[in-house]
Amino acid sequence: MTIAGKIESTIAIPDGVTVTKDGNTVTVKGPRGELSRNFAHPSVIVAIEGGNVIVSCEYPNIREKAMVGTFHAHVRNMIRGVTEGYIYTLKIVHSHFPMKVAVKGDKVEINNYMGGHAPRFADILAGCKVKISGADVTVEGNDIEAVGQTAANLERATSRGGFDKRVFQDGIYIVHKSHKVKE
Repeated sequence: MTIAGKIESTIAIPDGVTVTKDGNTVTVKGPRGELSRNFAHPSVIVAIEGGNVIVSCEYPNIREKAMVGTFHAHVRNMIRGVTEGYIYTLKIVHSHFPMKVAVKGDKVEINNYMGGHAPRFADILAGCKVKISGADVTVEGNDIEAVGQTAANLERATSRGGFDKRVFQDGIYIVHKSHKVKE
């Protein structure tokens, strides 16, 4: 909403969620846990008033308008993360050599990818849980960025250049994201 040189965006805080601000750090607590993030910007202000989080900027230029939208999206994702969480679903595909995928501590170990003898590893970021059942892999957590990066690490661990992707389809691929609507 723009009022005489001011842009403002409001996010309602749902029941069961508390949002606090200490300096530039915003902390969101909910039934699934707690998330914190630093929102430092010289002209964009994040304030908590009543039951709302208000992101605003006085006399913004185009970059500051974009930052208001970005901060709004981050706070909204944090609130959704502590209430519902995020789940990415991946599929293990192999047509030439059967892959063995297992969780080992804070890494996922991929053996026998394309017949290779050296195992490949993908990092699991803090706050994420990876479950493997058959050819399905689920990555679950409260922080959308950590869940997305963990899923991307799994995809990247099985990427291999120089091969025709239409023929050599072996790998681990993201097939569904819980925050995206299936079409």
